[in-house]
Amino acid sequence: MARQPQYSVIPDSAVDRLVSGVKGEVFLPDDPGYEAELDGFNRIGRHRPAIVVGAVTAEDVAAAVRLAGELGLPVGVQATGHGIAAPAEHAVLVTTHRMNAVAVDPIARIARVEAGAQWHQVIATAAYHGLAPLNGSSHLVGVVGYTLGGGLGPLGRLYGYAADHVTRVHLVTADGEHLTVTPDSHPDLFWALRGGKGNFGIVTALEFRVMPVARLYGGGLYFPGAEAPAVLDAWREWTATVPETLTSSVALLRLPGLHQVPGHPAGELAVHIRIAFTGDEEEGARHLRPLREAGTLLADTVAEMPYSDVAEIHQDPTEPLPYHERNTVLREFDADALAELLAAAGPGTACTDPMVELRHLGGALSRQPSVPGAVGRDGAFTLSTLSLPGSPDVVLGRLARWSTGRRYLNFLAGADTADLAADCFDEETLARLLRVKRHYDPHNVFRLGHALVPDAH
Repeated sequence: MARQPQYSVIPDSAVDRLVSGVKGEVFLPDDPGYEAELDGFNRIGRHRPAIVVGAVTAEDVAAAVRLAGELGLPVGVQATGHGIAAPAEHAVLVTTHRMNAVAVDPIARIARVEAGAQWHQVIATAAYHGLAPLNGSSHLVGVVGYTLGGGLGPLGRLYGYAADHVTRVHLVTADGEHLTVTPDSHPDLFWALRGGKGNFGIVTALEFRVMPVARLYGGGLYFPGAEAPAVLDAWREWTATVPETLTSSVALLRLPGLHQVPGHPAGELAVHIRIAFTGDEEEGARHLRPLREAGTLLADTVAEMPYSDVAEIHQDPTEPLPYHERNTVLREFDADALAELLAAAGPGTACTDPMVELRHLGGALSRQPSVPGAVGRDGAFTLSTLSLPGSPDVVLGRLARWSTGRRYLNFLAGADTADLAADCFDEETLARLLRVKRHYDPHNVFRLGHALVPDAH
């Protein structure tokens, strides 16, 4: 029998004050609309907070945080729900999807987004001016959570992490106050926010640089799963030769259907190489020749594309579904590591993970920006898995020998990842993050999600 969540009781007087003091909607567990308000993209978990504030302004967010402080409750945030960790219970949950304004200054090349904006909004707005943000593979992910966790996307090797290009953060702190955070105004907090996720407050708006990129030579190469050994080996060797203008990843896919590959049997293994190149088509074709010759091409979608079509490269799912997301950072991916990966997830194995993906790092992803942040930079590849509900990790442990011991914060989802945030940082970075945490959130109000817990370290 499923456990029924136990809700903290919010006094009527406190609810009345909140309702009269905010412009957005307020939901209690028995209210119509409560369940719908909690819907998120990843259905692996579901929040069960004591009260939900559907914020429409920064002051709504501040009012929710002040209520939590008054009642001694933790505060959580949900924009799109892609990166859910442990479900929020006995908590005040702020949903930000109504706060979704986006503006781009084409002269300064600066975008300003509200807390609930999604990447497709920024991509479209920037593309109108011939510009591109440092978005991720999915255009449906929330901009703020993605950026606070680092932000690893198709332009990464050329421009670095999305967090590297943040210029200003508008934040509600643990005491319900508004802060404008810049490198000059609050340097330690500015450093911590760019990589430390939501441990220091609730971001109500974010400002960041956008790039002069209007088009790509990009798309995907699909191969039969049986040819995974040859294709992955070719990609592994090829990554050592490509310029920073070329960002790529390779995925072992076991999906219900691949509409990009007509006739491919549902659920059967396929290999998908994802390509994003900012150079011209002729040069891109030269770079890709070794990959195109690595096996039997089932489909080849790599071509000139406007940057506004960037989501077509990875073809991430667009409908909500439940999944665990886990990862490790690899210091290298040599022939022995490839053999171990194939033994865990290659053709003929018992692996059921819908996706096992390697992303090539290096380039600007390995260099500190002019204003450093908390994102780790000591790896050559990320190895991540999307697993079915209840599935254990059967892949990452096999590659532990090649791991740096670190994880990438944005590629964690599911309750079994809630305690892994500290694994994303080296000892010095973690110690500094915890000092900032103690200063700005001394009572650990923001302890939900992938939390850094001072007393645990």
